[in-house]
Amino acid sequence: MLDEHQRIAILELAKKGFGSRRIARALNLSRSAVRSVVESGTAPPPRIVRPEKAAEYHDAIVELHVRCKGNLVRVHEELEKKGAKLSYQALTAFCRRHEIGHTPKRPSGRYEFAPGEEMQHDTSPHQAQIGGRLRKVQIASLVMCYSRMLFVQIYPCFTRFECKVFLTDALEYFGGAAGRCMIDNTNVVRLKGTGKEMVPVPEMSAFGERFGFVFVAHEVGDANRSARVENPFKWVQRNFLVGREFSDWDDVNMQARSWCEEKNAARSPKLHATRRELFAAERPRLKALPIFIPEVYVLHQRFVDAEGYVSVRRNRYSVPYKLIGRQMEVRESKQRIDIFEGPRQVATHKRVVDPLDVRVTKPEHRPLRGEGRRKTEPPAEQAELLATAPELANYVAALKQRAYGRGVKVLRCLLRMVREYPREALMPALQTAEAYGLYDLDRVERMILRQIARDYFILSDPDDEDYPPVEENQDE
Repeated sequence: MLDEHQRIAILELAKKGFGSRRIARALNLSRSAVRSVVESGTAPPPRIVRPEKAAEYHDAIVELHVRCKGNLVRVHEELEKKGAKLSYQALTAFCRRHEIGHTPKRPSGRYEFAPGEEMQHDTSPHQAQIGGRLRKVQIASLVMCYSRMLFVQIYPCFTRFECKVFLTDALEYFGGAAGRCMIDNTNVVRLKGTGKEMVPVPEMSAFGERFGFVFVAHEVGDANRSARVENPFKWVQRNFLVGREFSDWDDVNMQARSWCEEKNAARSPKLHATRRELFAAERPRLKALPIFIPEVYVLHQRFVDAEGYVSVRRNRYSVPYKLIGRQMEVRESKQRIDIFEGPRQVATHKRVVDPLDVRVTKPEHRPLRGEGRRKTEPPAEQAELLATAPELANYVAALKQRAYGRGVKVLRCLLRMVREYPREALMPALQTAEAYGLYDLDRVERMILRQIARDYFILSDPDDEDYPPVEENQDE
């Protein structure tokens, strides 16, 4: 078919009076083609309208497309059962032309960013060989939009804690932060709303204020807005993870950092420079890091169990055995588990990511063999009694012989009486009890109270008119 420019040339030459033979010879065309163009008299080529075999099944195709959930293979099979005589290719072409299950592609946008204006953060699930087995991992990435400087780390999961750890490491790697951080409406950062209406979680908003940037989100479905960070994920999957095996999570993240260094220093044909060279112009425009960056940690409240451990994320960490039953404050950071009793740190461990359900024990947190209190040693209450009242040594020894076990309970009761009651009333009562072999401390305490009531509390005063003498009981 002749294109529009050839048809215009034929019509122009025909207006000048040239015949079809001469026009055909000049344009190297057939005379019949020239005559058909001159007869039509229009420059635009006519559209070829052919009957569509699937047109009579239009309504059935729309219904089957919904019922078969968009599977055109099943739609074609159902149409053939109804007696339709059309190929699968004709069906797919008909659906494309009439936009059945197909939407026309929209042109992608182009975004220009000034140095230090924006950085983009996102995560993507992948698989990696870690510790000798294939693990599902979360790849976290942060990209500077102007220079395309890339920072990548890998985690077993990605919660708000890992997000703050990753962003802190990334901003320290870049040496600063851009004015805003674009995210994809992730619930790790988002409290409510989407796109321009997104409201970040107060915890993450405060984190951004510390480094001088704000979180913003693109509209739902507008993935092109975050293309700077979306594109490198395939690069990480098809380059970094391919053919590599890692011993543990520290190894994979150390190799990921080295890989970022290598790729940031490599020349990009698209950018016509290295990312490092472009970052040299962007670095002075970044928000400066604060003079002090506090360590990111998540706080747990735990009781020390009967075995002397606290549990964090299905792993157990030892605590000095003397703190069994106490409530501890546990701070889980990127590398460590720090355990505090009030303001004092009582234990620290290296944080275990894999495996789960393990015990991390330090030898100094367990009593040494034979370190326990010896039963032959006298109780502390006995030593204090003998130091306070040495004259009670015989009574204390006899009291221990008649007591259950080591006699700590009765010694503690006797020590209380020695501390509380005056010595003038206490000693005669104990001497009388020793003389008569009385070792029931309840009865001894009643004897002391009677002595105190007689000697220390005067119930009547004969010389005072306001207090008449107490009459004696006649029955007695």
